[in-house]
Amino acid sequence: MTKSTHIPLSASELSNLWMTYQHQTMQMRFLEHFLEHAEDDEINEMLKKSYDSCGETVDRIINFFHLDGAVIPVGFTERDFIKGTPKLFDFLYEVMFLHMISKIGTSLFSLYSTMSYRQDIRKFYRELTSTYQMEFDLSAQFLLEKGVLARPPYVTMPQKVSFVEDTNYLSGLNIFKEKRSLNTVELSLIHHAIETNLTGMQLMMGFAQVARDEKVKEYFVKGMKLSKEVETTLGEYLRRDYIEPPATHAGKATNSTTPPFSDKIMMYITSLLSTFGLGSHALGGAFSLRSDLPLTMAKLAQQIFSFAKEGGEIMIKNGWMEEPPQVEDRQQLTKPGR
Repeated sequence: MTKSTHIPLSASELSNLWMTYQHQTMQMRFLEHFLEHAEDDEINEMLKKSYDSCGETVDRIINFFHLDGAVIPVGFTERDFIKGTPKLFDFLYEVMFLHMISKIGTSLFSLYSTMSYRQDIRKFYRELTSTYQMEFDLSAQFLLEKGVLARPPYVTMPQKVSFVEDTNYLSGLNIFKEKRSLNTVELSLIHHAIETNLTGMQLMMGFAQVARDEKVKEYFVKGMKLSKEVETTLGEYLRRDYIEPPATHAGKATNSTTPPFSDKIMMYITSLLSTFGLGSHALGGAFSLRSDLPLTMAKLAQQIFSFAKEGGEIMIKNGWMEEPPQVEDRQQLTKPGR
């Protein structure tokens, strides 16, 4: 794109690049800790590829900002990662983390692609989405082969097409009526929510052990309990249909109390997971046809929203929340002397 034909970044493109910069610099700091302790060659290769990809992405975003005269965000730097600290998470958690973060990245960056209008930005997010899909594929296959990732249950294949003929199909709130079994759409959304919360719960446990600030430590304990409540509440829907909820024996927090990360970066990724959780519950409620499920999803989403709001207040109080680019204040433009 030559200077004469340069199209400025739109508000959505600027904001998405800004958020991607935050995401990528955060991920690099976590990968640095995991790479310090990676003993398996295959895991080390996965982590290194992801780290290098994040670095290349950050450089490309900096170039976009330079071309449009935008200030480079702070994001997360070497000050947010402490080298030489003990391993915070045990057996295969680094791959579980990569699996979780690649889910988030695939969702976010495919969305950002559809919000972009400049050809080079669309291409950038298309390539980034492809990278995260590949990381998801590699991490999922690795965890499946190690017996760590629980597959969703198998069901009998449908032999005929059916249409709903009774409005009782939508019921679920009436305690005097027997609830129908979950359909596969509802089951898959519940399984996904539980699987993500299992990884998030271990993250909260590790963070609670190493947080320096007492309020932050208490916040992570709340996050751990909230993840457990989500897993228990949604798992009960599966158990009622004699389906065992997903679980894993891997990725537990170690007994280390030495922080490898700043409280700032731990709060940020918690905020990111909370936002992703809100989206997942909104999706789950929207596509669930049994009336009790959307209500449960909405109640859980309200708790997650309150948790996220409290986290935002903690971050602002401590000066950890970097402000996104602002729309120009038009009221200032109308004041005398402008």
